[in-house]
Amino acid sequence: MASVFAEIDEDLRAWIAAQPMWFVATAPLAADGLVNVSPRGTDSFSVLGPRRVGWVDFTGSGVETIAHLQENGRICVMFASVARRPRIVRLHGRGEVHRPGSPAFAEVTALHPPHPSTRAVVTVEVDRISDACGWGVPVMDVVSTERGLLRANAEKKGPEGMAAYRQEKNTESLDGLPGL
Repeated sequence: MASVFAEIDEDLRAWIAAQPMWFVATAPLAADGLVNVSPRGTDSFSVLGPRRVGWVDFTGSGVETIAHLQENGRICVMFASVARRPRIVRLHGRGEVHRPGSPAFAEVTALHPPHPSTRAVVTVEVDRISDACGWGVPVMDVVSTERGLLRANAEKKGPEGMAAYRQEKNTESLDGLPGL
């Protein structure tokens, strides 16, 4: 049976911290726009308060999450346990993108190891916190929390190469919304 929670308490915070991967879902306002679901991981997610979360956003091949949040702010963050005890937790809310130099960027990046692929920080003011059984999620063994490929690629490109990559790949969403 699903439950709705008033806030992220210490037990839920610990459960969230134990999950090696989560998913972020966003969508543009346009009815024919593309819904985006993006997997996330590594040491980048933080519970910032009872109804506030954030993560370090790494450079990717697209910029859908950032573009959608800048347009309308709607977001759902979903965690799904792959351990023996099944559980799914969803955090619905309003997200905001923070760039280097902003107070929120400094707040969230200070909580995680430096990463050469960091392009922004996302924070979410959570409106709804709920869980579900997760009985349909398979049990899986987690081999590693970081593949190392993202870091190696960013280190190989260097700061100038990463800036050029973002200029090429992260300035506009698939639907033509502004990105970075």
